[in-house]
Amino acid sequence: MKNINLEPKLAGNIEGEFYIPSYQRGYRWKEEVKRLLDDFEEIDEGKNYCLQPIVVKNICEKRYELIDGQQRLTTIYLIIKYMKQLGLPFQINFSIDYQIRKDSRNFLENITVHDLEDVAKINKCFIDEFFMIEAFKTISTWFKSKKDEALAAFNLYKKLNEKISVIWYEVDSDEDSTSLFTRLNIGRIPLTNAELVKALFLSQNNDIGERKQLEIATQWDFIEKELQDDNFWYFITNEDAQTYPTRIELIFNIMAKKQKDEREKFFTFFYFCDLIKKSKNKSNIWTTIQRCFQKLKEWYENNNLYHKIGYLISSDIGLQIIIDKSTIFDEASNAIVTKTKFQESLDELIAKSIDFKKDYCELNYSNPNDYNDIKKILLLFNVETIRQKNDDSMRFSFSKHKKQNWSLEHIHAQVSEGLSKNEQWIEWLQLHKKSLLSIDANENTNLIQEIELAEKNDKLTGEQFSLLSQKIIKILSEEGSTDYLHTLSNMALLEQSKNSALSNSTFDVKRNKIIEIDKTGEYLPICTRMVFLKYYTPSEFNQLHFWGENDRKAYISEMNKVLKNYLSIINKKITI
Repeated sequence: MKNINLEPKLAGNIEGEFYIPSYQRGYRWKEEVKRLLDDFEEIDEGKNYCLQPIVVKNICEKRYELIDGQQRLTTIYLIIKYMKQLGLPFQINFSIDYQIRKDSRNFLENITVHDLEDVAKINKCFIDEFFMIEAFKTISTWFKSKKDEALAAFNLYKKLNEKISVIWYEVDSDEDSTSLFTRLNIGRIPLTNAELVKALFLSQNNDIGERKQLEIATQWDFIEKELQDDNFWYFITNEDAQTYPTRIELIFNIMAKKQKDEREKFFTFFYFCDLIKKSKNKSNIWTTIQRCFQKLKEWYENNNLYHKIGYLISSDIGLQIIIDKSTIFDEASNAIVTKTKFQESLDELIAKSIDFKKDYCELNYSNPNDYNDIKKILLLFNVETIRQKNDDSMRFSFSKHKKQNWSLEHIHAQVSEGLSKNEQWIEWLQLHKKSLLSIDANENTNLIQEIELAEKNDKLTGEQFSLLSQKIIKILSEEGSTDYLHTLSNMALLEQSKNSALSNSTFDVKRNKIIEIDKTGEYLPICTRMVFLKYYTPSEFNQLHFWGENDRKAYISEMNKVLKNYLSIINKKITI
């Protein structure tokens, strides 16, 4: 195993001579300089700030080849250099030497505020030195914008020595520097939390031993490979897999209890760094990581747990809450959580997730506060419908579900809101003409002729469309009250459509679209499919082209039946 020295180091404690080889480009930071200063200034009271890793290789005593971090280190040097020129007693404990341009070290060490106005000197300098002058100018402008320049410098210097850290990543002296530099800088994000945690375990400095390190490296690759399965990934998280260059980092984040709003980008690395330092048996930490992964895999492979836990995670009941219910990390606890007790705790969490303090039939789409509750109840309805079939070959696809943008759609719409353009009106009319033809073309002859005339009218007005659409809706709708329109009995999950004409269509038009989607084998939530294909409606009440009262009653009746276990837990009486 490579000998790696990996530790957080305060920026003010950086010391030594840094050598930048010719395979690296020169200094090029511009707007990044001000952004870095702004970040430093905005460090909250009691919080710390960590820069991306500084990767070095030890050449000899306190002399290092700087493999990664040149831009950051040079900028820190320039900031302290400027603050020193304010006549303040600050120290720069490191130097930077450049193989490609020997004079750059001397230029950097002797740069002054006077150089900012020396046009002749600027015109003569090399491109690296030009960017150094520009960075120094940005630093000068930033400090001068402060009410008290000296006080701002004192505050920043204090932060550099107390709050602002770099991750010091010192590789073995026989490491191939060019290869490592290429890996860190071409086509990938430099050193993620996962890679840094891996380095902690594979470093000879942690006393784990080479045999155990080889075992960890093998197990690491296995876990990473398993997590590349999107079906597994989207079962345990709602996070986009594309944001994780190394997916095992999710397991580390779970163990570190990293919150969504955590701003420290290396939070997880610091957690494990501290854990390893304090631990008497460091190999036990890796064992706990394995146990976490194995438990998640066990849940994934159990069809019952897969659906219940998958729903809870999808509905933003955090995985950490579920883990706490299972006490899988609490080695000191004598509590034994039986499978039955764990199942009961999951059922309670699910029931709590739909305890809306009102009958779910009273939820209304037009109420912004009810929108997400309706989505949640429909998601649970879809998940439970599959789970209760007790067929291991059938699974709700959390992967497909999370990769699409689902919205609430009216099963039957009786308004044409949002349609304001001629082409939208024409498309809506064309969609509904097909339904009129399929119901009774002879009886609807006059209306179909009106539609065909409107289709040819490129000056169709909103008023004309409104009058015509109301005639069509009347024929394609069941007579009676329309109070049901925005209730749960008229809602289904559909992928958010950019087609407003389709979204505002009546049941028959949407049903035809669902049949088209179903024929192609595209993913549809099972209950959405069953609603539009009239699976829930008893045959004696079935009429193909309308979404009527009997359909709505049958839909809610099935929902009550599927969810009755959770409804009994919250002791809520359901009325149809």
